[in-house]
Amino acid sequence: MNELLLEIWTSVRRNKLRTLLTGFSVAWGIFMLSILLGSGNGLENGVLSNFGDYATNSINLYGGRTSKAYKGYQKGRRIAMKNSDLEIMRREFPEIGQVAAEGWYSTQTATCNGEFTSVFPCGALPGTAQIQGVRLASGRFINAADVEQRRKSIVIDEPMQRLLFKGQDPLGKPVKVGHTIFTVVGVQEGDARRNSSVCFIPLSTGQLIFKADDPEVDCATITVEGIETDEAMADFERRLLARLAAEHRFAPDDESAIWINNTMERYKNILVVFRGIDIFVWIIGLGTLFAGVVGVSNIMLVTITERTAEFGIRKALGARPSSIIRLILTESVCITAAFGYVGLVLGVGVMEAVNHFIVEPQQASGGGPAIFLDPTLDLGIAVSATVLLVVAGLIAGYVPARRAARLKTIDALRYNK
Repeated sequence: MNELLLEIWTSVRRNKLRTLLTGFSVAWGIFMLSILLGSGNGLENGVLSNFGDYATNSINLYGGRTSKAYKGYQKGRRIAMKNSDLEIMRREFPEIGQVAAEGWYSTQTATCNGEFTSVFPCGALPGTAQIQGVRLASGRFINAADVEQRRKSIVIDEPMQRLLFKGQDPLGKPVKVGHTIFTVVGVQEGDARRNSSVCFIPLSTGQLIFKADDPEVDCATITVEGIETDEAMADFERRLLARLAAEHRFAPDDESAIWINNTMERYKNILVVFRGIDIFVWIIGLGTLFAGVVGVSNIMLVTITERTAEFGIRKALGARPSSIIRLILTESVCITAAFGYVGLVLGVGVMEAVNHFIVEPQQASGGGPAIFLDPTLDLGIAVSATVLLVVAGLIAGYVPARRAARLKTIDALRYNK
């Protein structure tokens, strides 16, 4: 084996430039595949991370305006979701798991301990935390008792805690929002990207204080269970819209009256897009790998052509054809594996550097919604691609090696002479 490797090393040293150029095509193929796969993963991770812990089987419903006249009512009439609609969805639709709602109120000034900040109050129901994936740093979220008794409970976020309470534990302490004093019951993990803090209060309390006890809700959110197909989802949305149409007296086919935002459909559409991106990445990557295989095949063909007379001498001295094939294939595998490994290491290194020096600092600074996150690649896939390239190089080298080994000794000795 040592003699075989020594022969390969001698052949490589004798043709340094040709070997480097061939190796570069191999390394470049693996490198580009690593970059493409890592970038695709980073893009997918970034976009999907914006969903966070948000329930992907949720549907948001917003009030709108009618686009057509119906039973004496003119078009352009405003339709608002109300508390009664929430009860209808809970009671009449078994496919619905959780029902939540939000009321968005105008920006208020929050004051405590002589400090103040702008806050964005949001009336919420207990299910809001689970559907939206609200994460709490301490305390609890709004519960059913808060809503039923219209308690003045509030869940603040961490930036608001740091500003108003100077890092102290705010649970159970009062904070004034607008002209009303609330009691802090929980602290939400904050978001430094927002211009103002967001605080949650019971929906019933918000309706009473900020909407003069108007039962309107700005957004109703539900989760659906047991719906597996697009046809079943479309039928569910049709029945839900028809029931709300009967309640608010608008045409059942008037899609402008109630706006439906189906998170499940958006999530599935995004996954379909990324599957297409994955296919595109693999087509480009495999094409680049194929170019590397062609390079290896060419260098093996040239090498065999130049060494045919040498192989004739070997056969004249008693070398078996299998030893010649083994020599050529081993050289092909060594070149492919060595430069493929170099390309793999460089590709992984570049992706790790991008993640460390670009992505992570952007995350720490809170630079807006994530688009690119953790652009690393599955090492198993990268290694498999390298093995695939080695096998392809083996096959590429076998064809000319077999042809050279099958030449008669006298023909090999006279080759190129």
